[in-house]
Amino acid sequence: MADSTTGSPARRALITGITGQDGSYLAEFLLDRGYEVVGMVRRSSTVNYERIAHLMGRIEFHSGDLLDQFSIVEALQEHTPDEVYNLAAQSFVQTSFGQPVLTGETTALGVTRMLDAVRLVDPSIRFYQASSSEMFGKVHEVPQTESTPFHPRSPYGVAKVYGHWITVNYRESYGLHACSGMLFNHESPRRGLEFVTRKISHGVAQIALGQASELRLGNLDAKRDWGFAGDYVDAMWRMLQQDEPEDFVICTGQTHSVQEFCQAAFARVGLDWEKHVVVDQKYYRPAEVDLLVGDGSQAADRLGWRPTIDFVQLVEMMVDADVALLEGRLRNLS
Repeated sequence: MADSTTGSPARRALITGITGQDGSYLAEFLLDRGYEVVGMVRRSSTVNYERIAHLMGRIEFHSGDLLDQFSIVEALQEHTPDEVYNLAAQSFVQTSFGQPVLTGETTALGVTRMLDAVRLVDPSIRFYQASSSEMFGKVHEVPQTESTPFHPRSPYGVAKVYGHWITVNYRESYGLHACSGMLFNHESPRRGLEFVTRKISHGVAQIALGQASELRLGNLDAKRDWGFAGDYVDAMWRMLQQDEPEDFVICTGQTHSVQEFCQAAFARVGLDWEKHVVVDQKYYRPAEVDLLVGDGSQAADRLGWRPTIDFVQLVEMMVDADVALLEGRLRNLS
């Protein structure tokens, strides 16, 4: 298939984790730029295509698994992508404490399998690894930059550190155009309900519509650098367009507490958060990450990337979407 604007063959991208929040936004982003998009998905009876339902027919799918080296090699051989975006992972921090070995197999060793497949099949493929601000964990400096030492505080964070460094290793050892985006927390209406931001926006919508009266949360003082996922996939793409591969911190540079997120979310529906939020110790992590905030100046200088959605806009977008979602369900029941 040729790009109608240039007459040259369209670039092809393979995305792992395409059914997730980031994968769905990235697929949209690349399709809008004339890419052919292939999504690698696990062969499963429970795959959820809800986030990319509006893109069905425009995406090609390939059955594969980060735990299965041969399936990755096969995907690269069959689809010959120009770019690979490795977004798949066991990505929920709390779950990683209960399933540390699975987290390591998927989130750490899965990266090695992907990189080795690229090395074997076509070393000219450009490779993006989804690194995480959770790698900084017990932070050694504020804000965190590309050179800040890692001190992960969860099996998820540890696995992401491995994935990050193995990407560096393959870049330096084999000359791959492989880079990592150290993305700080990025949210959207497509975020899973197991993440605190979506738990808040969905809980607020339920309370506003009279479907619930309280919202139970853990550490309200935890502070994060929250941005919009739709902005962050733009940064991923820009990283793979650089002449030389390099790792970047992607963030807003502003920090807000979970309590501030609650305040903004409840304010959107005209409610007082203190009348509805209940702190529950069972939602605390065994080892807490208290303060994450990034310095995105390198991404701004070298990629020309900056976030377009601010904190309050993000919170209000998520609350509005969940109110609309629940109102739609109510209409369908009536």
